[in-house]
Amino acid sequence: MRDEPPHGVVEGGLTRLVPTAEADLELLAGWFADPGFVRYWGGRPLTRAEVAAKYTGRRRPAVESFLVLARSTAAPVGYIQYAAADGGGPERGGGIDLVLLPGAQGEGLGPDAARALVRHLHTELGWRRVTVDPEASNTRAVRAWTKAGFRLVDRRGSRLLMECRPAPGRPAPGPAG
Repeated sequence: MRDEPPHGVVEGGLTRLVPTAEADLELLAGWFADPGFVRYWGGRPLTRAEVAAKYTGRRRPAVESFLVLARSTAAPVGYIQYAAADGGGPERGGGIDLVLLPGAQGEGLGPDAARALVRHLHTELGWRRVTVDPEASNTRAVRAWTKAGFRLVDRRGSRLLMECRPAPGRPAPGPAG
């Protein structure tokens, strides 16, 4: 049984985003050691120490980390994180990153997890802009981000900059307090 950290779960239609904890290290270390899992996530397998430092919640509150669970089975199928951009102000926002197990791709879980997290960031944290930067060659991810509501705004070398903003006429509320 895993100890739940004091941060909330984010619900999607097909997915549930559960904050990562130290108890998830074995699972995450196995995923991030797999070349297929990290193909577009830095391209190299990570050591257990790197995974522990980056993906088990140790970087909170600067980076919030979640396991992506498939609601139909409650099985973990991926990892998603967000980090606020420096500055804040009226363009308050930041970026998210998502990676799914190869066997979980193509089932709508990625776009669902992204939409759930974006909704949380817009409505609960008041973010006005959420960005992602997939590899341009990762056409599957670009399609998934587009399905989740992101649009292309720039190209930076081999990466695309995509953004998602609240719907016009529906400003994002301020941070929950």
